[in-house]
Amino acid sequence: MKPTIYAKNLHRHYGKTRALDGVDMNIPAGRIVGLIGPNGAGKTTALKAILGLTNFEGELEVLGLDPSKNRDDLMQDVCFIADVAVLPRWARVWQIIDLTEKLHPRFSRKICMKYLSKTKIQQKSKVRALSKGMIVQLHLALVMAIDAKLLVLDEPTLGLDILFRKQFYSNLLNEYFDQQRTILITTHQVEEVEHILTDLIFIKDGKLIVNSSMDEIHDRYSEVMVSPESLEQARSMNPIHERVLFGRHIMLFDQAGREELELIGEIHKPSVADLFVALMGDKEAQEERVEGAA
Repeated sequence: MKPTIYAKNLHRHYGKTRALDGVDMNIPAGRIVGLIGPNGAGKTTALKAILGLTNFEGELEVLGLDPSKNRDDLMQDVCFIADVAVLPRWARVWQIIDLTEKLHPRFSRKICMKYLSKTKIQQKSKVRALSKGMIVQLHLALVMAIDAKLLVLDEPTLGLDILFRKQFYSNLLNEYFDQQRTILITTHQVEEVEHILTDLIFIKDGKLIVNSSMDEIHDRYSEVMVSPESLEQARSMNPIHERVLFGRHIMLFDQAGREELELIGEIHKPSVADLFVALMGDKEAQEERVEGAA
């Protein structure tokens, strides 16, 4: 079976800026992938290439199609929610539902209405009268009512309160996702998505720094709250990152033996946020913070 997204040596330059620099991906169906990176890392360019919205060099297939040549066919099986997505403010909810039904052959009004019945959204309401959270609920109901194979989410919960964010991901996981669909998420709120991710990609300066399943991540990286008397011993084991929290030194190790680590402190699985800071942050600034706390 062909992967949902396949990329080999993918490049995209804007003048001298390398937005994508030799990116490889192989994402099968039935995965929830987090594409995480700082601003300007190349996330948006990668999404645009996948969606057929920008040119690229190298190989790229999405659902077996070249998105730059077969975008119309591809979008029959792809849905996209962006943080900048807007619905026409003058339109009423029922008009947007009607329009979506006419535009997309795989849209189900019945499924859309089922999702909307769980919200406070009224069909006669105009979009401009809805809160931002309700607009996201409406957008999600429209998207989840389309029988798509790939769902791309670009900061989908930006600006929403925690209740709406929790509900968004709960609906996504429990009512939409299955083993035939793939979800690709970019977000800065990594703490809220890490529990649903099956795979993790870190991108920085157009290059993939991490491209692994969450199981591989948990097997590879270990975080240790180091005992004070073991500080020098721990540093001699070459941690890839060190931070100080309430006077305790916490170190991240790559492929270190558990028995060794148990001798120097308490072992924990690193969160995606902590792993991101360790692998993507400014090493010189981190070293200065540790020295200042010593």
